[in-house]
Amino acid sequence: MSQTIDPGRLPRHVAIIMDGNGRWAKKHRLKVALGHRAGTEALREVIRYSRDIGIAFLSLYAFSTENWSRPPQEVAALMDLIVEFFASEIDELDEKNVRITILGEKDPLPEAQRKALYEAEDRTRENSGLRLNIAVNYGARAELTRAAQRLAMAVAAGSLQPEKIDENAFANNLYTAGQPDVDLLIRTSGEMRLSNFLLYQCAYAEFLFPAVLWPDFTLTHYREAIARYQLRHRRYGRREE
Repeated sequence: MSQTIDPGRLPRHVAIIMDGNGRWAKKHRLKVALGHRAGTEALREVIRYSRDIGIAFLSLYAFSTENWSRPPQEVAALMDLIVEFFASEIDELDEKNVRITILGEKDPLPEAQRKALYEAEDRTRENSGLRLNIAVNYGARAELTRAAQRLAMAVAAGSLQPEKIDENAFANNLYTAGQPDVDLLIRTSGEMRLSNFLLYQCAYAEFLFPAVLWPDFTLTHYREAIARYQLRHRRYGRREE
């Protein structure tokens, strides 16, 4: 299809489940760790392109709470990539006015990874360009539970009346507080599920599931996904004649 993109109708918030690194490695008879490393190249290009065309919010699923159950060697490789990514990219991201927000619980992570994530957030906190959300040690059910606990604590402390709990109050206790809901969610590799990613924020998102494995996901694929999004008619539950 045509990849012509209307700059006036861009999705404000794009979320990507970067799936298929392991299958890509198997296809190329490589270790899984090399599949994840290959995936970082696609990641760099998508971040740069999103920034350049004016996407306001980009959320990337990097490491879920369920990923801890993977083989230790794979988990270790993913942890190493987190540190390597920020070491190699933070200067450019900061220079280009990108603000980094980590979605998920940082404190349970190993020291080097925890330090890299906190430093990335602190260094870019005042930037006003692309809001880059990176989900690390993240699970949407845990996020929702955390929000409910925070609201319950506020009620117990007397600083919040139960009748004041509405959608805005709930959303303000999520990791994405102050950000718009997801407009477009892309999951590569052809799998068609959310895998516990941004369940609340994707209530009215448009979903696309390209079959391409993440390391092979090019800007051509990304532009096509945005172009397809722009063909969708979003009604938000309303009936239109």
